Amino acid sequence: MMNRTKDAIVAAFGELLTERPLSKITVKDIVDRCEISRNTFYYHFEGIPSLLEQTVKYMTDQIIQAHSKFGSPMDCIAPFVHYCTDNKKAILHIYRSVQREVFLTYLDRTAMYVVSQYVETATSGLFVSAAQNEEKNLLIRYYKCTLVGALLDWLDAGMKYDLLAAAESICKLFAGSGKQAFLKCLEIEN
Repeated sequence: MMNRTKDAIVAAFGELLTERPLSKITVKDIVDRCEISRNTFYYHFEGIPSLLEQTVKYMTDQIIQAHSKFGSPMDCIAPFVHYCTDNKKAILHIYRSVQREVFLTYLDRTAMYVVSQYVETATSGLFVSAAQNEEKNLLIRYYKCTLVGALLDWLDAGMKYDLLAAAESICKLFAGSGKQAFLKCLEIEN
């Protein structure tokens, strides 16, 4: 849990990200917005890169905390899309910045969590051997990469197409394929 000053800095940074690109935001802009001193800012953060990392971590933690169980593939995709759409300008400013690696790291982390939780929910109560667990983890990584790839394509397009509609169509086209793959993994015995 962050303290109030840290929360205020992150909130001010988030507001500024909706107004302008990351490269145009300075520590002065943030301290002026928060009405704090530069020393106070530097007490909490080493600089804008560490503030960016904390902000992106906070964003991804919000998605994870709000969505702990996923009953369908669309349940995995919708939280990302809604959060990104609600924070479109800030997300695009981070994604298009030279520091996009921070965003990509947390995007990958969040996608892995979401897909893992979905698979764990879907397979709860089933006995999975060590060999089958390896195959299950392989499927989790595959679907995580698919989710990240879809999100990156959408971000590269400036979030201009309806990702939820596209995801619904894809889920209909591939309905049952994930279950089939998992059932095949349950058959594997080394």
